Amino acid sequence: MRVRAVLLLATISLVCLLLLTLQFRGYGAGADDVLAFATTPIQAALARINRTAVGVWSTYEDWKSVRTENIRLREEARQLRIDALRVTEMAEENRRLRRLLALKEALPLATVSGEVIAREWGGWVRSLTVNRGRGDNVTRLTAAITPDGLVGRVVDVRPGASVVQVLTDPASAVGAHVVSSRTPGIVEGDPRGTLRLKYMARDGSGIQVGDLVVTSGAGGVVPRGIPIGHVRAIDDRGSALFHYALLEPAVDFSRLDALLLVVGESDRDLAAAFARGG
Repeated sequence: MRVRAVLLLATISLVCLLLLTLQFRGYGAGADDVLAFATTPIQAALARINRTAVGVWSTYEDWKSVRTENIRLREEARQLRIDALRVTEMAEENRRLRRLLALKEALPLATVSGEVIAREWGGWVRSLTVNRGRGDNVTRLTAAITPDGLVGRVVDVRPGASVVQVLTDPASAVGAHVVSSRTPGIVEGDPRGTLRLKYMARDGSGIQVGDLVVTSGAGGVVPRGIPIGHVRAIDDRGSALFHYALLEPAVDFSRLDALLLVVGESDRDLAAAFARGG
């Protein structure tokens, strides 16, 4: 390796000496041509290498900038989605509260608003706990309602809370009738978490799918005219004494967060109030 290095150095020195000699004797132009011929490919190669390196570095810098920008834009988009969901949720909550207030103002009896603070689940919602109790004039069997209809009745009153048994509880039962045909019956909770209307079979009862079922006010516990649900299907049992109609509840118990507790007289017909305020 040392010998090769010495020979390379000697060769370069001889070439330089030769070029200087040619230039000194008046052959400078030819020497320049020879030098240019020898160095031009090297310079071109070095220029290409420089351009390539600069291009690669610029591409890397651009990629870093684009990646940073993408991360920032994704974070902004995520935050905007969260903000949009919050705005939508607040708008929906305001709409529900406005409907509740409109119903409260339209009702011809005293009510107190309550917030749902707990739920008891049994495959479906069976009871709700609201933040109103004895101090708010709530008593046992007080009716709980929303702008959509009847929720259920209070079954337990505590100092600062009450437990509302919802209609879908199998132990729940309330007097009702079909609006279109005035067919009376009893709405019962079903073990499947639905509702059914039990009514006495008779010819020409006139119950149809889609009919509205409301409270009848029988017993004076729950006011008359509160929507319960719509007929979804009819269980025709032939010559049996009682027939059943499956109901679609008017209230979505799983999404309920506020309601009204009826603390005033319960012998009023609320159908007109629900038509206006619901």
